[in-house]
Amino acid sequence: MTQVRIALLNAAYDGEETRRNFRRELDASLAEFDITDGELPETFAYDGVVVTGSRASVYWDEDWIEPAKEWGREAIDRGVPCLGICWGHQFLADILGGTVGDMGEYEVGYSEIEHTGDARLFEGIDRRFTAYTSHSDAVLELPPGATPIAENAYSNHGYRLEHVFGVQFHPEFDQATMHKLLTNKELEEETRERLLAELTDKNHAKTRPASLVFENFTEYVRELRAARGSETQDVSA
Repeated sequence: MTQVRIALLNAAYDGEETRRNFRRELDASLAEFDITDGELPETFAYDGVVVTGSRASVYWDEDWIEPAKEWGREAIDRGVPCLGICWGHQFLADILGGTVGDMGEYEVGYSEIEHTGDARLFEGIDRRFTAYTSHSDAVLELPPGATPIAENAYSNHGYRLEHVFGVQFHPEFDQATMHKLLTNKELEEETRERLLAELTDKNHAKTRPASLVFENFTEYVRELRAARGSETQDVSA
């Protein structure tokens, strides 16, 4: 099966661990761009775009954020399918006219989330599922026309608008990533110890179905590429 070409917009600053996680999960030919360092694709000749998490907020006044938004807007306008993860979920929502802000609390660790049954992104994932989370910002208002596709008591955890998908949780995380995050994050010591104690192989296994969003997205991109190729052939025939 031909691999799809994905532009990976890495917003993680120290992005090596993020790069490792996404390379493991995405069955695609990846072109990686460190957008926090001002790197952006020179063209839009990709089958899809994936935007990672970040310790930034989409509303910060950082030099790299607005150029990244401008590139993202044009990619969406051109019909390039996009998937945003955590910060990327918020980033795409902001571009599309949604509202992102501090939700007043911090969701971290293993979280229970429920999806609405959208078969495109959540195929093969139980309606109620477990995923890694780490965020204090959230999409407070969805973009106009967007459909919510996942949520929990904290916030929206997924939406779709045409070819754009966002998920707030971290389907790419592994135990090592979460251990590093909890060790370095400013948390009450009791909370930190409790969350670290929960990082067991058994609990990690519960999060693995959530990673199917990557397989489902790349399959969607592949199908869309094939459909657009057929349309071109039909027009030229």
